[in-house]
Amino acid sequence: MRIISGKYGRRRFAVPTNISARPTTDMARENLFNVLGNLVDFDGLTALDLFSGTGAISFELLSRGAASVTSVEKASTQYNFIRKVKELLHEENLVQVKGDVFKFIASCSRQFDFIFADPPYDLPRLAEIPELIVSSAMVKPGTLVVVEHSRANDFSHLPQFTQQRAYGKVHFSFFET
Repeated sequence: MRIISGKYGRRRFAVPTNISARPTTDMARENLFNVLGNLVDFDGLTALDLFSGTGAISFELLSRGAASVTSVEKASTQYNFIRKVKELLHEENLVQVKGDVFKFIASCSRQFDFIFADPPYDLPRLAEIPELIVSSAMVKPGTLVVVEHSRANDFSHLPQFTQQRAYGKVHFSFFET
């Protein structure tokens, strides 16, 4: 895993071979952050990274100046990898939650400036995720939500949808509240 830019820019971390996540490609992540750089101010941002996987999005946000990032991951291998990188970076602004994303969305009352979700593309409930997030207590006016998905999903019919970006097989749908 490579952190692209910011205070941790160009740092690399060896991802365990037994990881079950499908990490967002460097190219897609770099393009996503180029777009985000025009939409949000990373300095002081409060962010939520759902289905964190390797934590690449969380660490990229922190590297670029986010004040705090909450990372939610259920799988032990991924959770432990994120914890290891957090310790190596001495990063105190990352809050890890080991658990089910759907339960977290239903119970979390903390509000965030930016929410990113990268569910497994074959997740049976993937189509529900954007609506669950934008209708949750976690959003406030101006919260930007980005959901990563394959081309098999189309969220353009949802009222908060603003745009979709595609980088190879990776698609990002943007929602503003």
